[in-house]
Amino acid sequence: MNSRYQACIDECLACAMTCEACASACLQEENVQMMARCIELDRDCADLCRLAATLMQRDSRVATDLCIVCASICRACGEECAKHEAGHCQDCAKACQSCAEACERMAA
Repeated sequence: MNSRYQACIDECLACAMTCEACASACLQEENVQMMARCIELDRDCADLCRLAATLMQRDSRVATDLCIVCASICRACGEECAKHEAGHCQDCAKACQSCAEACERMAA
């Protein structure tokens, strides 16, 4: 286990799961079309967060570069989720914000 990155790995994995849950819940919303951008960003964010965690775990040379990208998608996803009142979107916005901050700290 790569303890040097553990806090960021944990944030990335938590964010990925929260984004997946948000996307699934968005698909159950009455107006799914209104949630399309949220779902798209949730899915992209979840994938990038998982990849960032994997690269940090293996101490990849590109982990820092990917964490910069991950922070960017987390911010975009968090901003979109924050526009929606649903609890799952608000939870996702918080997880994305926290993950973005962790990735920025890791990449600094």
